[in-house]
Formats: sequence, structure tokens, C-alpha cells
Amino acid sequence: MNMNEVFLYLASGLTTIWGVSHLFPTKNVVKGFGAISVDNQRIITMEWIVEGATLIFLGLLIAMVTFIDPNTFMASIVLVCVMAMLLALAVISFFTGFKVDFLPFKICPFIFTTSAVMILLGLLL
Repeated sequence: MNMNEVFLYLASGLTTIWGVSHLFPTKNVVKGFGAISVDNQRIITMEWIVEGATLIFLGLLIAMVTFIDPNTFMASIVLVCVMAMLLALAVISFFTGFKVDFLPFKICPFIFTTSAVMILLGLLL
């Protein structure tokens, strides 16, 4: 295994694990909002699951591209797109979730940025 593949698989693992970790506390997160309407409970549930599913998808996409052949032009395009999405999520998380007094929200931007940097290293090495 080449060093670039190591970085790509690390990015894949971190992104996928963070996505999975979003799914488990969904019910408690919704409860944390207190007495809100059923529609608002469903919206929060949907958004929480969507972020987890998106991260799992991105992580598995990185792994799949790396497994098939990370050195092709198409793989580079896919990886750059994933990196851009992770950085977009990092910016959104920094300006929203980072201000929430709940540690997992505060570390989201760092996890997304770390994954994006590992993809960049995987592309450059």
C-alpha cells in the first residue's frame, strides 16, 4: 500500500466513522430540543440522519475510489469533489454548530478539515 492510499483510507475511515456516530444519538438530540412540534422533531431527525448518511457516503466513496485506482484522472476529480464538500461542511459547521455549547458540534469543522487535508495529501503523494 502506497502512502497516498494510507492517507485516503484514513480520510475514508474518519469520515465514515463520524457519519455513523451521527446516527446513534439522533433520538437524544431531538429530545434535547425539549417540547417542540412533531413536525420540528421530524425535521431535526431528518437533518441529523441526512448529515450522517452524507458523511458515510463520502467516506465510502473515498474508500471505493482508493480501492479501484486512486491514480486515475477520474479518481482525482471525485476526490477533489469530496474534499470540496467536506470543506463546505467544515465552513457551515464552523459558523453554526461551532457556536453551540455541545462538544461534538464544536469538533465537526476540525474533523471535516482533517479529512479534506488527508485527501489532499493522498492526491499529492
